[in-house]
Amino acid sequence: MLSDLYHKACLNLEVPINAYILRQLKDIRDTELKLTGNNRLEKVQRLNDNDMLAVSKTLLNQLVTDLDVRYNNITDHGAKHLAELLQENSYIESLDIMCNDIEAEGAEQIAKSLHSNKTLRSLRLTGNKIRDKGAMHFASMLQINTKLEELDFANCDLGTQSLIAFSIVLNSNKNIKAINLSRPLLYSHQEETTVHMARMLVVNQTLLELHLGKHQMTDTGVERLCEALQTNRTLCYLDLSCNRITRDGAKCLAEVLKQGSTLEILDLSANRIEDDGAMYLSEAIVLPHCRLRALSIPSNNIGTVGLVALSEAMKSSSVLTHIYIWGNKLEEPVCVAFTKLIKSGRLLETHTDVSPYIVGGRLCLAEVFHGLRRHYYWTPSHEEDGDYACNSALTMCAISDGFPVLPSNFQD
Repeated sequence: MLSDLYHKACLNLEVPINAYILRQLKDIRDTELKLTGNNRLEKVQRLNDNDMLAVSKTLLNQLVTDLDVRYNNITDHGAKHLAELLQENSYIESLDIMCNDIEAEGAEQIAKSLHSNKTLRSLRLTGNKIRDKGAMHFASMLQINTKLEELDFANCDLGTQSLIAFSIVLNSNKNIKAINLSRPLLYSHQEETTVHMARMLVVNQTLLELHLGKHQMTDTGVERLCEALQTNRTLCYLDLSCNRITRDGAKCLAEVLKQGSTLEILDLSANRIEDDGAMYLSEAIVLPHCRLRALSIPSNNIGTVGLVALSEAMKSSSVLTHIYIWGNKLEEPVCVAFTKLIKSGRLLETHTDVSPYIVGGRLCLAEVFHGLRRHYYWTPSHEEDGDYACNSALTMCAISDGFPVLPSNFQD
């Protein structure tokens, strides 16, 4: 048993036994090992570098395909042990080290270990402050590695240099299918990174999922992306949440949808498209060749006119099945329109983030914790990890070979 191997490794390395690790190894199911530091349902002793050393020795040549060590206290030293494990273990396909304390040196070690790795397909580094220096090593690695399909560098304090490097590498990389580059630290208002991403989309014909949230993107940047999307024939999930997009940017995106773009999921949460932007999108949605299946527009300052137009468009569309609207101006006509959609069965309650209720004889909409990526950083203790209603994007954008869109904990 793995628990016996771990106990032996701790004795040989003179490392204290972590009771949480021992318990998880005893209860391991299938080939997935979860050593998460934010598990609130049981007593957790977060992993440190010594624990990571013992775990890496335990898992050498063991059939574990998914390793999840998010929310622990792993630093660059622990990252070195992870890198050694990736070099020696020929089974690990998914590695989640989100929200640890890994910086540039640890990122370099992991990136170098992936030069020769032939099995890892999904890597999540979210929340580790690897910055440009660490990210550049991964950009270089992508010129060599031919197996990685999903990368998540959100909240890693990336800068302009590394974002441009990733866009250049993706011009020739034919394996990456999903990449998250959200919340970089950008100090220029010229939107150079968006321009490079647009150029990449013209050339790249394998990327299916792109996250560019919190890029300070304006309508000008969206216009450049839309020019590229007119020729791109593979991207199905575009995340532009938390930017500075207004009605003009929404108009550009609507024109792309009208032309039969491959986009199936569009996330415009926390922008400012307002009624006019919603009207442009509704005009595209009703067209028979629009492929959009999910639209997320919470907190966009949309009023009655725009939201009612979207509800009417949904009646006409046979493709759009998911729509998220919370945080806009949900006045009575909007409440009535979306209640009718839900009651008629056209819009399933699990496919939206609002739920109708009556108070004082007045129809209202309440927020429901549903969305494309609501369980991105954590999962409530009362809900199942990877619940469909809270992570609908997981199963909507199909990736070849049956590989899912960003593992369950890739969602908010």
